[in-house]
Amino acid sequence: MAAHAHAESIEDSVYFQYETLEQQQETYILGMWAFLLTEIMMFGALFLAYTVYRFQYQRDFFIFHEQLDWKLGGLNTVVLLSSSFSMALAVHYHQIKKKAATLWCLAFTNLCAFGFLAIKSIEYGEKFKHHLFPNDSFVWDAALHGGNPEHARIFFSLYFVMTGLHGIHVLIGILVITTLMVLIAKNHRLITDYIPTEMVGLYWHFVDLVWIFLYPLYYLIPK
Repeated sequence: MAAHAHAESIEDSVYFQYETLEQQQETYILGMWAFLLTEIMMFGALFLAYTVYRFQYQRDFFIFHEQLDWKLGGLNTVVLLSSSFSMALAVHYHQIKKKAATLWCLAFTNLCAFGFLAIKSIEYGEKFKHHLFPNDSFVWDAALHGGNPEHARIFFSLYFVMTGLHGIHVLIGILVITTLMVLIAKNHRLITDYIPTEMVGLYWHFVDLVWIFLYPLYYLIPK
């Protein structure tokens, strides 16, 4: 009787277009990794541009990076690493069907994401205040700080594009995690197993990994 109920439960969790639960899960995973590959190519092009310009203007990039607050960047790194840990726990708790624990972990992940954006907004505010946003109002005092003003514009253009694009991904993560929480809380039929949580977790770990590269490349440039 128990075996029969278990079989029915598995059958209910398989969508009509799939033959087995394993096939359904493999499709989710393949699709998610294909999406992440496109994200890697997009960020890869930006990292390549950064590498080329930093190789050409090593001394100037060191001067420019001193305008970034490595302490705030480090705090954001800790925040995102904490969010990755809570996301991993959310996947674990969803696997063992602990709904409340899953929701608490997802909520903590979202809280960390909001914290990251709040800290980043403080950083951006300082850059706007000192006219370091690379638009028509951009100002770099070479007499005071050293370095070539045109090279400074390149540095801060790359900084705002790469960290800004990463911030957009964090915001998207907040929306996706919130949606996932609502679906889990309501026992929605779209959430038939833990795989959607694992897919969201893969996305979130990718977002964290991008920041792990951005932080040392911009904030910890050696002399």
